[in-house]
Amino acid sequence: MIPYGTERPLLTPVDRDGPARGARLRGLGLGERTDTTFDSFDAFADRVAEVTATPFSMVNFIDENRQFFAGLHTPAGTRKGSGLGAAAAGSGRRIRHLARDHGYCPHVLVRRKALVLEDVCDYPRFAGNPVVDDMGIRSYLGAPLIDRTGIALGTVCAVDTVPRPWGRAGLDTIKLLARELVGQIDRREGARG
Repeated sequence: MIPYGTERPLLTPVDRDGPARGARLRGLGLGERTDTTFDSFDAFADRVAEVTATPFSMVNFIDENRQFFAGLHTPAGTRKGSGLGAAAAGSGRRIRHLARDHGYCPHVLVRRKALVLEDVCDYPRFAGNPVVDDMGIRSYLGAPLIDRTGIALGTVCAVDTVPRPWGRAGLDTIKLLARELVGQIDRREGARG
């Protein structure tokens, strides 16, 4: 299927859980905030980049319509989504959005399983994603953030502009980081409770 007005086939999987996820994210106060409550997610993204030795890493919440980088690590340390082609809204604000059909996190979310792409160009389904041409992404490592209610809220991921041999160690690492972050989200919710 090719969306009207584009030359690219729609490769993003259908997300039947989007409305429930969006409601859950809003209930948790995640996805649209611009204040310092996201500093912990930025710090977590920094840690993911350090552990995986990647130039980019994200804590990504995905609602019905778009992706939101609540935590973002970029090589320049600017924490601006423009480094990833994300639409940064407002001058000096920390909102970082990306269309749902860009990147690999929507695949992780719908599959509810980690995804390892050592070289995205080795996979026809993923090689045609806009992030390859628009942002130069060549390697992806991501895991879903499945909270205590069973809803996949988003992902934690690391990306690189060169192919990476992630192997089993990379897979185990990103899954461990995702579990750790879900624990933090659950504790945050309990503290708000």
